[in-house]
Formats: sequence, C-alpha cells, structure tokens
Amino acid sequence: MTEENNQPSLDRQGVRDVSWPEKVEIFDTTLRDGVQFEGISVSSDDKLKVARQLDHLGVHWIEGGWPGSNPKDEEFFQRAATELELNNSQLVAFGSTRRPKGRVDEDQTLSSLVEAGTSTVCIVGKSWDYHVTEALRQPLDEGVAMVGDSVEFLKAEGLRVFFDAEHFFDGYKRNPEFSLQVLEAAAVQGADCLVLCDTNGGSLPHEVEKIVADVVRHFDGVQIGMHTQNDTGCAVANAVAGVVAGATHVQGTINGYGERTGNCDNTVLVPNLTLKMGIETLPEERIERLTSVSHHVAELMNMPPQHQQPYVGTSAFAHKAGLHTSAIARRPDSYEHVDPSAVGNSTRFLLGDLSGRASVELKAEQLGIEIEDKQMVEVVEEMKRLEHEGYHFEVADASLELMMRRAAGEEFNYFDVESFRVLVERGQDRQFDTEATLRIVVDGERMITVGEGDGPVNALDNAFRNAVIDIYPELSEVHLTDYKVRVLDTNRGTGAVTRVLVDSADSESTWTTIGVSENIIEASWLALRDALVYALYRHRAQGDSSLN
Repeated sequence: MTEENNQPSLDRQGVRDVSWPEKVEIFDTTLRDGVQFEGISVSSDDKLKVARQLDHLGVHWIEGGWPGSNPKDEEFFQRAATELELNNSQLVAFGSTRRPKGRVDEDQTLSSLVEAGTSTVCIVGKSWDYHVTEALRQPLDEGVAMVGDSVEFLKAEGLRVFFDAEHFFDGYKRNPEFSLQVLEAAAVQGADCLVLCDTNGGSLPHEVEKIVADVVRHFDGVQIGMHTQNDTGCAVANAVAGVVAGATHVQGTINGYGERTGNCDNTVLVPNLTLKMGIETLPEERIERLTSVSHHVAELMNMPPQHQQPYVGTSAFAHKAGLHTSAIARRPDSYEHVDPSAVGNSTRFLLGDLSGRASVELKAEQLGIEIEDKQMVEVVEEMKRLEHEGYHFEVADASLELMMRRAAGEEFNYFDVESFRVLVERGQDRQFDTEATLRIVVDGERMITVGEGDGPVNALDNAFRNAVIDIYPELSEVHLTDYKVRVLDTNRGTGAVTRVLVDSADSESTWTTIGVSENIIEASWLALRDALVYALYRHRAQGDSSLN
C-alpha cells in the first residue's frame, strides 16, 4: 500500500507478470490498413504528415502502403525517400507473395517492394486452406511454395521481411497442419517475424491466447506478431491475449481505423500493455503524446473525433455525476483508472441542468476562473434556464467556458455582428448558390461583407473571415471539423427548436460550441460565433501566458 493514497501501487502502475514479454514492438498500419476505413481519403501530403506524427509518437514500424498498387502509394514512397526524415521509426513497404505458378524474379509486386527503398517489407500470404483451394484454386503445396519462394527472394535482396499470415486463426481452427506449414515455409527462408492475422476479425480472446501459445511453442526463437481486426469488438483484447501468450510484435492503427469495423487501436493497446501490464512499448515519456497524436491524425484524416474513445477521447476522463465529481476533487484516483496526464489527457467536469454549485465551483477551478459567490449562483441559474431551452453544455465545453468567463466579468469584444442575411438560390440546373451578407463592427469600424459557400453555415463563415482575416490572421488556422443538427420537440414540426453543435480545431486543440433557436440558421450562427470567439480567446490567452 502506498502512503499517499492508501491504495495498492498497481492501481496506477502496471506490474509485469514474469510470463509476459518485457518488450513489444508497435507496428502501425494507419497509412495502409487504416486508410481503408470508410470515409477516409488521404493525399500523399497527408500521408507524409501522418508518418511524421507516428515518428513523433515513437512507434517502431510505420507501414506506408502498397507500392506499385496505386499511384498515390507510389508517389508516397518516392517522396518519403527524400522528404521524410524519421528519428524513431522505420518505414515499411507492404505487398503480397508471388502470383500462383509465377516466378519471383518476374513478379511485379515483389519488384515494387524491392524498388520502394525501405529496409523492411511486409508481405501477406494465405494461411487458410479454404482460400488456397477456393479463392486461388490452387493445390495446397502451391500455397506453401508461394510464401517460401517470396520470402527467400526478398531476403536475398537484403531486406528484413515480416510475413502476414492472412486468415491465420480461421485457418488454424480448420486445418492447423496446413497453417503451420505456411508459417514454416516463411520461417525456414528467414522471415524475421511471423504475424498471425485475424483477418475476418471473428476470433475471441480465449481462442487467440490458446492458438498463439501453440504457435509460440512450435516456433521457439522466432518472433511472433499479431494483426487483429475489430469485427467482434475484440481487436485490442485479442492483441493483448496474443501478447500474454508470447507475441512480441503487434500491428494496429491510430484510433482503430481500418477496413470494415477497424483494426486494433494503438491508442488503447499501448497504455493497456505499458500502464496496465508493465510491458515496454513506446520510448520513455512518449505515451503522454497519445492524445495529441490521436487528435492530430483524426484531423489529417478528416475524421470526427471519437469522444468516447478509451484513454484519448474527450469523454475518457469526463465526470458528470455529483458523487463522482466531489470524490475526484479529493482523490482523483477514486473514479479514474489511470492518471489522465499519463496519456496526455485531462479530467473534465461536465455541467448540466442537474449540476449544483459544487460542480460549478470545481469546473471554475479547473478552468482557472475566479468567480464570486453571487456570480456562481447566477451561472447555475443561467445554465439551468438555457438547458431548459435546449442547450446541452456537457457536450459543448467551449460555450460553457465562455458563459462562465462572462459571468466572472471577462469580456470578449473582438467583434459585434449587427445583422446577417443568407440567400439560397436554386438555378435551372438544380444547383444551389448560397450567399451570406454580414454587417459587422471590428475595432470601431463598421463593415458590410459578403461570402459564398456550399451552404448557409459555410457562407456565413466565409463572410465573417472575409471581414476579419487581416485583423485576426490566427483564424486562418481554425476550421470547422464537424457540424451536427438535432431537432428538439419534433411534434412541433417545422416550428421545432433546433440544436446545432459545431466542432472546431486548430493545430493544437479541438473544441465544441452550441447554438439553439427555432431558426436553424440562427442556431448555426450562434454555435459558429462561439467557436470563433473561443478561438480568439485561446490565442490571446496563450500569448499572455508565454509572456510570464
């Protein structure tokens, strides 16, 4: 028991079981498997930026894509050779084994891997007899030969070779003898790591642990790796089960991106292994970068943040219940399984119409807001009134913070919008043109500005920026990442109250603002206005702190 909190030390610090590996390599395939996630489309520039974030995090391996399969990946590897300077990670090129009945020295996929310029390659081959006989329509011995020949060829070229055994767990359950023969063919030819893939994502942890343990015993001295998909929601659990059984290499993606339901989420796997199990993964002090890297990669992928994501989500350490918040104020570990700062996150107190004065005081203290007793009461009453009208502050922290700071006497006189007008015109070609006009006062100067956009909100945003971008150039770094509309009291039909949430981001942070009105355009503007005011406030607050 520790003297500080009278709790066992393993509550806050992983204790490694002697049977577990001391170290596990983290192989990140965000740029290959991750970009197959529905809704993701990235350029070569984006992929280079993501690679730099992964290097900043300190993963061991970055799988960059499949050279020769498409122009984008071809361009990425060409540019990476001269533009990508990695300090912690090594770049990996991905491909497949030779074609059935083909020659390795004439195989274009293998040639592309050699020409990619990486010292390490990862090739995938079939280890489920069903796929060899039905998908490839080849005898099983040809399936084994395709793997052995390909590994032999790439090793002869001086490359480190990882072998991804596709559908391994399904194959092992049906015909373990053939699946092991495929692994043996790769191992005999010098494969540096045998990666067991749960390609369909249908296995469960108890199955994975037993099968991996069998493979580890069979290939004593050969590194065994894991690649798990999330179709049963067990990708991380299956990866952990594999490590418990002896695997020392795990493939996953940032935020769990990947085909269908995704891959093993490295932002969850890494703290589970290191903070919970005491296994070394990332370099020292890099785990605390997980949250910022997670959010940065989501922004580069143009994907909305996953607020409920373990460890790195904005809700991961968010507390609403009064019992929780009062306990955490005294003992943070009473309702938090790890210290949020260990993964670069922080505790959040959520306020709503059931919140009392104590919760508001905690929130004000967390934000560094000095607020008097009378103002505290006013905040509680105002918050309850607004939530009755349809506001929902627990999902709009930025709007809540602005309200509390205004109550404490702070002013945000960056601009004053006197009026706005939005026109939507539908042409004969059924295309819509949207134009917004703003009458705005900035630093005493009254301006009328016009902006066009893809819709009313975009047009309003563009009109505003046209007016103030020279005065507030920092807004060029701020952009809207998500826009949500919910109709309240639907029984009122088109006269119902509308709630709008706007997620915004810059290079360092994300925040959410809210607007509520019977007019959807006004609700959108209220949320957008708060987003822009908050961005300006943050910029000035950071500038003031840098002077201290």
